[in-house]
Amino acid sequence: MALNPRSLRVYLVTDPALCPGPALVETVTAAVRGGVSLVQLRDKDASTRDRVAAARALKTALAGTGVPLLINDDLEAAVALGVDGVHIGQDDATPAIARKRLGPGKIIGLSCETPEQVAAADPHLVDYLGLGTVFPTSTKSDHKPTIGIDGLAYMAGLARVPTVAIGGLKQTHAVDVLRAGCDGIAVVSAICGQPDPECAARNLCRTMSPKIKDQT
Repeated sequence: MALNPRSLRVYLVTDPALCPGPALVETVTAAVRGGVSLVQLRDKDASTRDRVAAARALKTALAGTGVPLLINDDLEAAVALGVDGVHIGQDDATPAIARKRLGPGKIIGLSCETPEQVAAADPHLVDYLGLGTVFPTSTKSDHKPTIGIDGLAYMAGLARVPTVAIGGLKQTHAVDVLRAGCDGIAVVSAICGQPDPECAARNLCRTMSPKIKDQT
């Protein structure tokens, strides 16, 4: 599956504390009904076996929706289940290794925390960059210093592939993210753990109207 940049528009990253057990599939299904355009399964503490099981359930739930499913970090799980791709960090498997394992038809996203990392990202190996951490976030305690919207805009301007903003982002940040030059916004708690994930996703999608990016 080649990446359509529009798939990054409203990018859901799951969190096991906010949507545990059966709530994972329920939350993702509702969020996709609300317009979420890409789903990343992230569970740093799970085993590969558990990630495969969770991804299998999500893959079944997403069948026929056209919404890509990525797994965070775990190449073994991604290969075993044949999901649409992976999202890797700077300390995980290199993009070259990920591309060799997954092949040319899969999506590879790479987290970048500095301008130097953005400049070094090879557009022949990665399909998009996750830029951040933009704001402090409780869902990832080990993140590097935050970059803010100004830092986000600077890094987006250096990118040679599509970009998605990551870290502490809510619906109220959507317009700033688009004006910074990013193709989309990645969220966790703005959808996961909300009383109505479908409504939360729909409201965010409305705010992320493509027209906003072109406004001055």
